[in-house]
Amino acid sequence: MKVAISVPDRVFEEAEEVSKRLRVSRSRLYAQALEDFVHKHREKSVRAALEDVYEAEPSALDSGLSDLQAHALREKW
Repeated sequence: MKVAISVPDRVFEEAEEVSKRLRVSRSRLYAQALEDFVHKHREKSVRAALEDVYEAEPSALDSGLSDLQAHALREKW
């Protein structure tokens, strides 16, 4: 899909240098940058959802279960 965007001159010039150094087209560079940005923010939304769950629910182990796990780790397999 074609999209028209405006970017500051400095960003455009730096992007041009990067695309030449990496030997990729300008379109590929911008597409990859946008894909990375979207992926980063998608991960943040998942992390935020998990943080909401763990803030609402206690995450500590039951003391009996914790003792059993510690005992099991001391045993030789």
